[in-house]
Amino acid sequence: MYKLFNRWSVENVEVKDQGLKRYISLNPIIVPRTSGRSVSGRFHKSKVNIVERLINKIMIPGHKSKKHFKTSYHCTGKAITAYNIVEEVFTIIENQLKKNPVEVLVKSIENAAPREEIITIEYGGARYPKAVECAPQRRVDLVLRYFVQGAYQKSFNSKKAFKNALADEIMNSYNLSAASAAIAKKNEVERQADSSR
Repeated sequence: MYKLFNRWSVENVEVKDQGLKRYISLNPIIVPRTSGRSVSGRFHKSKVNIVERLINKIMIPGHKSKKHFKTSYHCTGKAITAYNIVEEVFTIIENQLKKNPVEVLVKSIENAAPREEIITIEYGGARYPKAVECAPQRRVDLVLRYFVQGAYQKSFNSKKAFKNALADEIMNSYNLSAASAAIAKKNEVERQADSSR
């Protein structure tokens, strides 16, 4: 059986959230850097290993709504840098929680994935917010983005390294702590959706 980074097994990791089960791929893989070669067809990104998708998100940490608002200079598109960051993050998580870091990542994604979001409807020249359910694939996309951007915001212009910030983000999300940017964002969006029913 292949182990992720040749260190962590994905064999006993299980996705408990039934909605996300089809969209969090845990294919056994040693080097999570396939560039999507092994998958094709509709929703193909959901067949890419979840750790590889996290690595891909790390490569664009400063990207927000069609523009780069900040840059880290050292991991914008450099796959090997992002790969090394994730391996170090997993080592930190394993040392602190004494658990399989892949299991921790999957559980934290389940905890922080938003269930609802808001769209704006224009009716008679006026705009109204409307709560809609979030598609499962979008839920995974959003939570990975929140992890990376939240960690990046905490490490930007501070002494805290990005790998430590990302490890804290994932662990806080795993523990359902409000210190996690992803959990805070999820609560905020769901609260807004609740008030605009």
